[in-house]
Amino acid sequence: MAPHIWIITSGILGNILSFMVYLAPLPTFVRVYKKKSTEGFQSIPYVVALFSSVLWIYYATLKPNAYLLLSINSVGCLVETIYIVIFLIYAPKKARILTLKLLLLFNFGGFLPILLLTHFLAGGSLRIHIVGWFCVGLSASVFAAPLSIMRLVIRTKSVEFMPITLSFFLTLSAVMWLIYGILLKDFYIAVPNILGVAFGIVQMILYVIYKKFKKDEDEDKEKQVLEPTGVQNDNKQQNFGANCEVGKDVNQHEQVETNNNKSMGSSHEIQLRASAV
Repeated sequence: MAPHIWIITSGILGNILSFMVYLAPLPTFVRVYKKKSTEGFQSIPYVVALFSSVLWIYYATLKPNAYLLLSINSVGCLVETIYIVIFLIYAPKKARILTLKLLLLFNFGGFLPILLLTHFLAGGSLRIHIVGWFCVGLSASVFAAPLSIMRLVIRTKSVEFMPITLSFFLTLSAVMWLIYGILLKDFYIAVPNILGVAFGIVQMILYVIYKKFKKDEDEDKEKQVLEPTGVQNDNKQQNFGANCEVGKDVNQHEQVETNNNKSMGSSHEIQLRASAV
């Protein structure tokens, strides 16, 4: 099979996998639409993703025959715009204002200066190199976003904030784009996806380690709970009052955990949103 066929194949597979990743938040926005509320979710992952897609589209227009790169990021722009519009419709006023400020910051404070400076002050291959380095920097920071989640997993010895299916498809997508970049001999596509593959593998290793740790811990707890019936009956009355007090703390803890889940999930979302290349 000719080398260019492998380039096309890896690019098409990268498009398919990235499209699946782009659709991952769809259930969240269906819920937002049904409940008419954003429920505290943040918009920054989608704004960053829109900025990333626009920047990669600009890079693709500077490269000859970069149709596969152009296609997936065009789809990404459309999908992220829809997500942001839905968010703006149902978000509270404060969140809407913040989202609009972020859009202005990333587009007029970020992309527009890059476009104007590279268009008027650089030309030919120099323009490609400058835009390429901006793309590498943005993608590298995006792929590094889940470091906070990995740190949380190690600290809590829990994988509840790390969905393995999403991590797997993100890693697979990074692998396809890495192969595409290597075969195309495009340094700017390949380099950030090396980080994507590396971080993806580390996430899955952590998942396997701490999933097993959690399972062993649960088994130990079950063994401790299995006490003789007489002892349980003697302790029931003593534990009842304590359980009532603990119940209040548990409810508060669950609320905090829910909020943490939304905020920590945003780091993973940022990686997800910009996973096209």
